[in-house]
Parts: sequence; structure tokens; C-alpha cells
Amino acid sequence: MSDPLRLGLAGLGTVGIGTLELLETQRNLIEIRCGKFLEVTAVSARDRGKDRGFDISKLQWHDDPVALATSDKVDIVVELMGGTDGAAKTLVETALAAGKPVVTANKALMAHHGTALAHLAESSGASLHFEAAVAGGIPVIKALREGLAGNRIHSITGILNGTSNYILTTMRETGRDFGSVLADAQALGYAEADPSFDIDGVDAAHKLALLTALAFGCEVDFPGVYVEGIRNIGAEDIAFAEELGYRIKLLAIAECNNGSVFQRVHPCLVDRKAPIASVDGVFNAVVAEGDYVGTTLFEGRGAGAYPTASAVVADIIDVARGQQLPTFSLPVERLNKLSTRPMAEHVGAYYLRLACLDEAGVIADITATLRDENISVETMVQRGRSSKEGQSVPVVITTHETNEAAMLRALARIEQQKSVLEPPHLIRIEAL
Repeated sequence: MSDPLRLGLAGLGTVGIGTLELLETQRNLIEIRCGKFLEVTAVSARDRGKDRGFDISKLQWHDDPVALATSDKVDIVVELMGGTDGAAKTLVETALAAGKPVVTANKALMAHHGTALAHLAESSGASLHFEAAVAGGIPVIKALREGLAGNRIHSITGILNGTSNYILTTMRETGRDFGSVLADAQALGYAEADPSFDIDGVDAAHKLALLTALAFGCEVDFPGVYVEGIRNIGAEDIAFAEELGYRIKLLAIAECNNGSVFQRVHPCLVDRKAPIASVDGVFNAVVAEGDYVGTTLFEGRGAGAYPTASAVVADIIDVARGQQLPTFSLPVERLNKLSTRPMAEHVGAYYLRLACLDEAGVIADITATLRDENISVETMVQRGRSSKEGQSVPVVITTHETNEAAMLRALARIEQQKSVLEPPHLIRIEAL
């Protein structure tokens, strides 16, 4: 065996400790598989005295994580701190500039600065690895960059946030409303005290921007992702979707056509028979459509200490084996600058839920407005009569495929009708 590869690990949260545990437990297996002994020599975190359930007393401690990048006792830098900027960004930049390989699980950092970091890595001859940044333990980065390298990828569709998927699954199984299920998810540790990044779709958008760059050989364009979360999904929407043969999922979708890319994250109704519809709880899934391979589905745990640590260590093993591939499949100078298509150009079917007065002519007015925009109704569900005058009744409409701009114009007019008591609620229907 050659000299050991020395690891410097910044960030000792659940993933960091999980990585240390995996490296220790699987020490012999990893050494056999990569042909080198991996040794963690230095660590850094915010609180040196915190009890983390793992003995770090023999490891060199750095109060400043950036010191790992310049330490002569560190060959590979592992960044598990998180954060778009600040110390995490400085650490990664310093390590790459010094020619040291970097392994990171930081999707926000990569989504905002991935192209620049990839350029820095290439300039210095270092390598940048981020398998753990997307879909936890599912090896989807490796699949796109290596396993599907002989294909042109047409589209990527994924459930990329376990918190949102858990909430939607539990709402369907229990009939409870969003707020109640979110509170439970926080109590169970599936959702943060501030769950905004998860339930508002930002976390999924970070991951989608990275998958888009890998799949289509383009620069990372996080600002180009349309983002819509699940805060407005009601228990009644879940129930109506089931009645109509659908399930509601927060999907991240990327498509490339004629030199432009469409990136969007939003709730969708998907057919109950679609494979992705059965991906429940905290699980993630990614569907890739390639020209030769056809449809491929990757499913597994998208977060958690051990699944994410599994992906981190897989990247470390790649470094130990000497594997050095372009960060986003192609050298940076060959990455395309694809134009971004606006959401107004989306074409698809739609689910509408309206709260209407129970009186004659209401449905006729609504359908006439849709007709004026050339929007064809596929199904309509109207619940029974209101028991009190002036109270609303729910009306649910699904449409055939139409242009989003036309749909939004129709909804603006419908909302102005006196018989419609609340803003119309729209969810896109995705054919998978």
C-alpha cells in the first residue's frame, strides 16, 4: 500500500459525524476497494467542546476551517458545513486554488457558484466532487456523468426534497391539513424550525440546477429555475386528486429543447400509476430520459446522516482511485450557455379548485371564460349544495393541454367574477 491519503473534514453535524463513522467502520473494505488507506487527520467545526458521540480528541482541530485547505497534513478537503457563501465558499476556493481535491455536500454553494468553482478546479488541476449534494445516498450524479455518458438526456424529473414529500404523503394518508403535518414533521426532525427552503421549493431548485448542468452540459443557472412550493396545497386538493386518479408531488423538472432549457419546481398532479407517484415519505427519486437508454428511475433515501455520508465517501474513494472527471461532465469552456424559457411558455394540463357561490349561471360563466382562451375542460367536479345562502361550494376543473399564459389570463378574469369568493387555486398536471 502507498502512503495514506489524509482527509481534512470541515463540519461535524449529522453528515460529518456519519462520514467519520462510515470511514471508521468500513476502514478495511474501503482500503481494499481503493487501494489506499484513508486517514482523517484534521477537523473543524463551530464548537470544539460539543459531545458528538464520536471521539475526535486525536484529530488536529482547526478553529478556522479554511486552515484545512493550507495544512500540510491534509491531502483531500471535505466540506460539510453548508452555506452559500462565507467560510464554506472560502474553504473550497482556497483548497482548489492549492490544487487539493474537494468533496462537498453543499448544494447551495454548488448551485450558486458551481460554474466558477469548476473553472477554478480545472485551472489548478484539482477535482471537485459533489455526489452528496443531490438526492442523498442515490448515486444520481455518477449515473448522469458516467453511466449515461453515451446518451443525450432529454429530461430530468425528480422528487428532490424529502421533507415536502413526507408532508404530502402524510396529508394523503391521514387527511390532515398542511400546518398540522408540518408541525409533526418538525417534531420528528424531518423539517427544520424554519422550513422555508424545503417547503418553498428552494432546496429542490438548488439540486435541479445541478442536475440540469450535468444532464445538458450547460452552465449552472439557479436564477433560471422557476420555483413554487407546497404551502398552498390543502387537504381538499389531496382528496380531489385521489378522486380524479392522481397524487400530488413536488416535482423538479428540467427539459432541453432547441438550445433552450426549462427548469421548474412546483407541485404537480401525477397519475397514480406512474412509478414516481408511489415514491412516498422521505424518499427521493430521479427519472432521466435518454435517447438510447430510455427511461431510468433512481430511488432511495435523499437525506440523513448515513445515506449522505455514503455519497461523501464514494466521492472520497473516487479521489483515492485517481478518478478525475470534469465537474459537470464537460470542461468548463465547453459548457453551453442555454437560454431560459419562461414559465409562461409551459404547455400542459391543469387542475383548478374554485370556491363559488351555489347559484345558477356560475359554472357557465367560468367555462365561458376558459372557452375565450381556447381552454378545453376535461373533467368537472361540483360538490353538493350549500346549506346557507352566501356560502361557497368547491368546484374542481381539470383541463386539456393549454398554454400557461392563456391559463393565467383566464384565472385573472375568473377571479374578478362576483360568484368566485376566493382566488382560484391552480396545480399543474404532469404526464409521466
